[in-house]
Amino acid sequence: MVHHSDTSRGPLTAFMTPTSPPPLLRVLLADDHGIVREGLKMVLSQAGAMIGSIDEAATGEQVLALLAAHGADVLVLDLGMPGVAGSGWVRALRVRHPALHIMVLTANTDARSRQAILEAGADEYLAKTGNSRELMAAIQRLHDGRAGRPAQPRSTHAPAPAETLTRREQQVLALAAQGATAAQIGEALHISPLTARKHRENLMRKLALHSTAELVAYAVRLGLPCA
Repeated sequence: MVHHSDTSRGPLTAFMTPTSPPPLLRVLLADDHGIVREGLKMVLSQAGAMIGSIDEAATGEQVLALLAAHGADVLVLDLGMPGVAGSGWVRALRVRHPALHIMVLTANTDARSRQAILEAGADEYLAKTGNSRELMAAIQRLHDGRAGRPAQPRSTHAPAPAETLTRREQQVLALAAQGATAAQIGEALHISPLTARKHRENLMRKLALHSTAELVAYAVRLGLPCA
């Protein structure tokens, strides 16, 4: 983890006058692959007039620690990194840091996942299959105060299971978080393994989760027993 933050800088719009230019952005790059962070820094170096400092994090825990210690204006977030549990994690982050601009950079191009993440409070959702121009355009929008997400009220509460999942999906989540296989879930709920697998796929898509580790992390956050 590399830290280059200027902690003297205030919020993005602090002390601005009507004629003053927007302050330089403090960016936090969050990805568990060092080579990806290096590439992102090279791209952002082209935006020198907009970027004031760049911090790096390789886990969700490091993201939270850096935000608490130094703050940031923009978080470029990989949803697949350790300690990040999909839309629930983004929603909780939005509650804790309402002024933070969250730019999700992910390999998941599923439209429903994108919608879930934006509804959870992300400002931008970019695919890793995109190019540097798209990233720079998103940074420019945030620098200018224009979010790429459709204007809508941000949710200010962490999601409860009943708000986002069916009763069956809640049951599947609880069992899957304890390490149960599709066959074991099916046996416990008196459904076929294929149906159990489908319920698990549906809940992971609905919550924008991408791995068993993210599913378990989400269950832990809800206070469910886990393996």
